Amino acid sequence: MSARSALRVIGVIECLTLLVLLANLVTVHRPEVSSVAGPVHGLCYTAAIIAAALVSGGRHRVWLLALIPGIGGLLASRAAS
Repeated sequence: MSARSALRVIGVIECLTLLVLLANLVTVHRPEVSSVAGPVHGLCYTAAIIAAALVSGGRHRVWLLALIPGIGGLLASRAAS
């Protein structure tokens, strides 16, 4: 798996976990869901920033896009290709 495809996978997981957190907040607000999805989202957010910095190839725009919470990993993977 290339670094760009890993960044895309991380970005998808980051986006999905944010959607799970928001859906939980709007509907039932179960603390169990938040206690699982929150750390996973935070880990994917951090991993997306690190992966974008590794893939950037000297372009600051790529890793700066990764700083956007929720969709930053997907935007960075698109800008890296």
